[in-house]
Amino acid sequence: MTKPSPKPLHQPTLHHLEQLMTGLLEGVILIDPTGIILSANPAALKMHGVATLKELGETADEYAARFSLRYRNHHSLPRREYPLMRLLAGESFPDLIVEVAPAGADEPRWVHQVRDIVMDEDGGEPDCLGLVINDVSERFDAEDRFEAMFHANPAPALILRVADQRFVLVNQGFLDLSGYARDDIVGRTLFEFDFLVEVDRKAFVRDRVAKGEVVPQLEAELPLAGGDTTLVVLAGQPIEVANEDCLLFTFADLEPRRRAERALQASERHLASVFEMAPVAMVVTEGDDNRIVQVNAAFKTLTGYDEAAVIGRIADDLQLWNDAAQREGLEHEIRDSGGFRGHDVRLLRKDGEAMDCLASAERIGMDGKPCVLWLYQDISARRRGELELVEAIEAVMKDANWLSRSIMDKLATLRNPRSGATGGADAPATDLSKREREVLELICQDLDDAAIAERLDLSRNTVRNHVARLYAKIGVNRRSAAVVWAHERGVGA
Repeated sequence: MTKPSPKPLHQPTLHHLEQLMTGLLEGVILIDPTGIILSANPAALKMHGVATLKELGETADEYAARFSLRYRNHHSLPRREYPLMRLLAGESFPDLIVEVAPAGADEPRWVHQVRDIVMDEDGGEPDCLGLVINDVSERFDAEDRFEAMFHANPAPALILRVADQRFVLVNQGFLDLSGYARDDIVGRTLFEFDFLVEVDRKAFVRDRVAKGEVVPQLEAELPLAGGDTTLVVLAGQPIEVANEDCLLFTFADLEPRRRAERALQASERHLASVFEMAPVAMVVTEGDDNRIVQVNAAFKTLTGYDEAAVIGRIADDLQLWNDAAQREGLEHEIRDSGGFRGHDVRLLRKDGEAMDCLASAERIGMDGKPCVLWLYQDISARRRGELELVEAIEAVMKDANWLSRSIMDKLATLRNPRSGATGGADAPATDLSKREREVLELICQDLDDAAIAERLDLSRNTVRNHVARLYAKIGVNRRSAAVVWAHERGVGA
């Protein structure tokens, strides 16, 4: 006859369990299979903001009435899905995360990580059910703050879980950059949304991603929702999100820079074409000594120098300027004012021939370097023509009495081409005083100051003053010009 097995000498009791539970940092709630809450240790009470078991609820139904629970996705738990209710229903739920708040509260106050335990002596029906609780509020508060900062950050960013290479977070900055919706990315794998498809050193980067290691900054073509790509620089940094190893990828949009560079290149090509084809001689210099770095075809034609002879040289090396002191003065003006306009200068060709030019200069930037653009307009032919015309007029005006009115008008037109636009000979004379008109008429009779003084019974000094005022009023500076001006207007004919 088989003897019954002896009973354990120290069979656990509820009192023993309570003693064990008291010192635990984890919260423990013991419940009878009938739904009566048998005990809760101090940690469990504190995690619910109460001091006694009665405040916690003496049954599972009372607990459900006094506390509202929801999942981390903010969906409220129906009463049947409360951990205590699922425990009574015989369900198992290792590491369930729930948000807990007193009934009627607007926002959750704690975040609990709960798991179930079942205790029985003989392997049959459970004698006691237990709920083990960890308060993970601080951890999830930190994660919430991180997520809020992540979404508020305007810099485009993605978070990829290393274990399965799925995207777990994407911020608005990345959505704005790429044109995708959040659901197009979150939950998808790197295989489904491969932003590394056109990245430099692809094999190296993929190996780093698979190992969850730092991905150094590199350029990539990021695929956009519309099918195009945009140039970015990206970097990956290992982080931990919800106790899982992840990679935080940040992006900087380089497309505006690329567009600006392309526009600059196109502009530089356009300017280079204009520079080379311009009919005016142009030179680009750089440095304090204005060393020549570029010349156009018109400059080579004007001076007789080829490009090899001038590039890298300075003006003094070429003896380009007839007056070196004038050039130094203009260079000083460039340093002080940034440039100058329309200065009369004389340049020397390679063969030594002098040329009259109008020179202008302006500080510019070229390839990121400060330079000076010089322009030389050859006016030698015009200057010769002007001098010849002036000499001819002055020669004939020595004895103008025999010239007809029409010839005088033509000479006046040659000397001042713009006079015809303002009325010519038919325009009214400037408002001269009676004495000034008398002086002008005597000038037209080829009398000098002494003769005019004698004719008008004035001192020579007074006559000179009248002549000076007369010149100022009609805008001339010598007698021959005054005679032409007077004949244009019918004075002293």
